Amino acid sequence: MDQVTAPVAAHGEGPVWHDGWPGVRWVDMLAGDVLELPASGEVVRHHVGTVAAALRPTVDGGAVLALERGFALADAALENVRPLGELWTDPAIRMNDGGCDPDGRFYCGTMAYAETPGAGSLYRLDPSGEVSTVLSGVTISNGLAWSPGGESAYYIDTPTHRVDVFDYSAEAGLTGRRPLFTIPGQAGSPDGMTVDAEGQLWVALWGGSAVRCYSAKGELLEHVTLPVSQVTACTFGGPALDELFITTSRQGVPEGEQPEAGALFRYRPGVRGLPAGVYGVP
Repeated sequence: MDQVTAPVAAHGEGPVWHDGWPGVRWVDMLAGDVLELPASGEVVRHHVGTVAAALRPTVDGGAVLALERGFALADAALENVRPLGELWTDPAIRMNDGGCDPDGRFYCGTMAYAETPGAGSLYRLDPSGEVSTVLSGVTISNGLAWSPGGESAYYIDTPTHRVDVFDYSAEAGLTGRRPLFTIPGQAGSPDGMTVDAEGQLWVALWGGSAVRCYSAKGELLEHVTLPVSQVTACTFGGPALDELFITTSRQGVPEGEQPEAGALFRYRPGVRGLPAGVYGVP
């Protein structure tokens, strides 16, 4: 396990690797910033809104973003951000985490700042710009990732302590939601998630100081310990997609404790990941 940055984020989340970008990108969510680690090793910070919840690459090399209450598009340098309009007006609700499906559609889920049960939803932004509501009645909409073949999607609503699985097709979207496995409360709460090229799930554990690897059947395969408690998300990156980048947060960490909290970490698990999903029509 390597610590690859200083504790640069108050609430680091949502790492993404894309070959067309200068390096791994992730968000300092409540600061409204996208962070970037180019080859120089010096973190670059881009301010994109009041909240920067999630981002993914677009077919033209730019970025699609989830801001506080809606989606946005940006150029490759993240200098020109074009909000696509607010999806709701309630200031108590914000975007949280998301991802792209195999057909170029970007999803992001929401939550209440107060973590009000059932106040969240999952939205989908189509390449046409149309937005639809995929799920409602969730509490902390979190990790969303697809199997290597694209026939299944995995989803986390954090307070359930479950990873659920959907069937997926371009025509029907997400259907047939059902529990895949449950993470015991003492291990932490499931947060962000990624899937490797072998179909295994890597789940960040908020409050659990770890990332866990599970098989597609829900069997625990590996438990990777970090020196901080608030582990938020992970993604595969590097030129060979064989490095697992892990984001962390300082939220809920007492002052003076866990000096590494908010840093970006890297683990080499011996497997490769999948390229990030891309927004837009190829």
